[in-house]
Amino acid sequence: MATFQSVISFASAIALCVASFGCICAHNAGFTMKLVHRDSPKSPLYNSQQTHLQRLNKAMRRSVSRVHHFQRTAATVSSKEFESEIIANGGEYLMSLSLGTPPFEILAIADTGSDLIWTQCTPCDKCYKQIAPLFDPKSSKTYRDLSCDTRQCQNLVESSSCSSEQLCQYSYYYGDRSFTNGNLAVDTVTLPSTNGGPVYFPKTVIGCGRRNNGIFDKKDSGIIGLGGGPLSLISQMGSSVGGKFSYCLVPFSSESAGNSSKLHFGRNAVVSGSGVLSTPLISKTPDTFYYLTLQAMSVGDKKIEFGGSSFGGSEGNIIIDSGTSLTLFPVNFFTEFATAVENAVINGERTQDASGLLSHCYRPTPDLKVPVITAHFNGADVVLQTLNTFILISDDVLCLAFNSTQSGAIFGNVAQMNFLIGYDILGKSVSFKSTDCTQL
Repeated sequence: MATFQSVISFASAIALCVASFGCICAHNAGFTMKLVHRDSPKSPLYNSQQTHLQRLNKAMRRSVSRVHHFQRTAATVSSKEFESEIIANGGEYLMSLSLGTPPFEILAIADTGSDLIWTQCTPCDKCYKQIAPLFDPKSSKTYRDLSCDTRQCQNLVESSSCSSEQLCQYSYYYGDRSFTNGNLAVDTVTLPSTNGGPVYFPKTVIGCGRRNNGIFDKKDSGIIGLGGGPLSLISQMGSSVGGKFSYCLVPFSSESAGNSSKLHFGRNAVVSGSGVLSTPLISKTPDTFYYLTLQAMSVGDKKIEFGGSSFGGSEGNIIIDSGTSLTLFPVNFFTEFATAVENAVINGERTQDASGLLSHCYRPTPDLKVPVITAHFNGADVVLQTLNTFILISDDVLCLAFNSTQSGAIFGNVAQMNFLIGYDILGKSVSFKSTDCTQL
């Protein structure tokens, strides 16, 4: 049993979205991303006028609604590691990079739940309000529109069409009804490495958005797709990082103290040593998402078999996602799981979440003890810490960091905190290692 004192605030637990990048420059260069949460005072998106509870409520609502995003169906160098910086935007992260030659800097959402890399371009028929200047493809010496008969255009499947000039047009729609339409093109992507000079990615497929709208912040310029599909930045890297990346989320309070979450690629991304647990990464359609197989959840000594979700029954029944805060289960399973938690809590005085989004909440009294919860993935029994399973949403309200959903299942980023989590795309596995992420 763990006491409530080991629980961190929900703001320290929200969001991580993962990205990866290829490199054609110096042999054995490095790339490690710093992840800064939007609620950190270090973030340019930090809103000092919002209360802690207001920020939590917005993040929780994004978690509940994001599951619908996962229902959509459209959507030659040696191994290296690289380095850049990411800043969180709400439930997402913003990443700074440059497009074109000469480099033109943009700030865009890094999204593990989509593939296409796109930014708003000028001239724009219909663009959402953006503070920074729009990217002008005519100013780039390396920009080139792709024709409809190219392999890259064919990879868009139902999301492409042809212009009268036979240029490839893309159309992407997201689960929150946001959308982008424009030209599919190639150009050079440049990343400012924190441990060396700039890292260049020539002929990277991008979308030049001419019609874009939805829930976007005026401080960002588009989306960097980091999923598993062929047009994602992670897939376009290919063997340059050996198909490997890993990340480690630190508590929000640690960021304020100068620590940052880390994201590694290539050989340095290998998760090894004592305590490593690995589970198969399941290939499914759409290939954008990262599917795992959850067999059961344990609450103390009580093991509850997971019967699957709309994503699948015995295999690939849950998505691991860095852009969703809460862990979400189908309604029937969540009910059984939450009941087991309630029965296992010792000296628990029930209370209510003012937002109404979280159903199992307690007063964090000194004698409150909560159960140890374990996620049983295929081949990996991941024992979660209290900071992964309960969130302190106010001084006097402590809530279970899980919720129900009508479709699918998501292993969210709260449950991933203080774990070094490695993805081996070529080896088809995801590894977990309990880690003090502030020490990496």
